[in-house]
Amino acid sequence: MRLARVHDALDPGDGARVLVDRLWPRGIRRDDPRTGTWMPEVAPSHELRRWYGHAGERFEEFAARYREELSAPQSQQALAHLRRLLAAGEVTLVTATREIEGSHAVVLAEVLAHPVRLRAGAEPRPPRNRPTSRTEQR
Repeated sequence: MRLARVHDALDPGDGARVLVDRLWPRGIRRDDPRTGTWMPEVAPSHELRRWYGHAGERFEEFAARYREELSAPQSQQALAHLRRLLAAGEVTLVTATREIEGSHAVVLAEVLAHPVRLRAGAEPRPPRNRPTSRTEQR
């Protein structure tokens, strides 16, 4: 699993690209191949996104609240679809955020890698295979 910005060029190793933002990215056409499939159901709610505002000191609380939102039935269906894509091959989670490392995409990738973390009261486990962003690959 990879993470990338929607504005990044396509990479042959991307596999299935999935846009995981609630809002469509500005300046990007609907038929742009960099977006892939759009799955707004796995993005944080507008309220949570606004509250977080990419304030680094709020990331842990944001991640916990976002994981809670992902336990909703609609999100669970979308997560199941993402897991099927992952079982079939490489998947790149795409977002328009400028800083991938502090974004919901990181949390989503961890949830996909460790689904048990969504259960109420489950102890968080450290990620084993942390997804890589394009900036880390350079």
